[in-house]
Amino acid sequence: MARKIAFINYKGGVGKTSLIVNTAAALAQRGLRTLLFDFDTQSNASIWLMRLERWNKINASGAGAIYSIFDPGTARVKDLIIKDVVEGKEGEKLLPGLDLVPTTFNLVDLEGEYKPDPKRPSYAIFQEQLAEVEKDYDVILFDCPPNILRASQNGIFVANEIYVPSNPDALSLIGFTLLIEKLMRFQQSSASFRTSAMGPASQVYGIIFNSIKTNTDIEVPKMRMQLRLNQFKAQKRGCAPSAKIFNTQIRDAMVVRRAVTLGLPVSLVGTEGTEADSVSNDYRQLAAEIVEHTPAI
Repeated sequence: MARKIAFINYKGGVGKTSLIVNTAAALAQRGLRTLLFDFDTQSNASIWLMRLERWNKINASGAGAIYSIFDPGTARVKDLIIKDVVEGKEGEKLLPGLDLVPTTFNLVDLEGEYKPDPKRPSYAIFQEQLAEVEKDYDVILFDCPPNILRASQNGIFVANEIYVPSNPDALSLIGFTLLIEKLMRFQQSSASFRTSAMGPASQVYGIIFNSIKTNTDIEVPKMRMQLRLNQFKAQKRGCAPSAKIFNTQIRDAMVVRRAVTLGLPVSLVGTEGTEADSVSNDYRQLAAEIVEHTPAI
């Protein structure tokens, strides 16, 4: 069974998309068949990996984007997958093994205009279609917006693991606390739609400190986050017994912003990917730690 992991925090601006895009790339470079679903209506991961020219084509028509499985409801997930999504200027495949299901701005309609059958919420439709392709992957990642509304619910419902990107500030701690509260409510409301084949409902398995600026002391924020994590674990509220703050911390680096402009993961930008002391190496170490942190099913 593929590992299914949602990246989410109730606080925006924590660098979630840069974290998930570069972690997905690092997992694929380890030889893992990796699929990334973009459920964030801002479409940042899709624009990054497809570059604007390719993404504009699906944004103009809506065809090929994840919302099309809900409205008009004729598309299927298996037909939306962009294989080996990272391409060079001549269309050459630069990162085999990293696939993408993109989104466009029309995903926002899932929260308002879309009127689901109460007996078949969007996350149940998505789960049925994901089951058709998950055997083809080792890891499936879900980039979720900072809420648990319908778009996020799709990823949260099918995932077994949740990773929480965090910055060393009080707002990230508040966001984590809100996430647990909303997660518990959603797990209760969606429980009747789960099947035994899906495995356990999603829980937080890791907190990842991201975009750490040079000379920033994160020990106090880290201690406060650890205390809150321990509290939720003791209460058995939304956190797995093995949930932890990851040892790997991702530094803030200008090259990440340059990578967005180039439409490439950081590891494919210049010499960055070969330097031992670099943000690219941070992502490699994080990917290795994720692989080692396999939950007991």
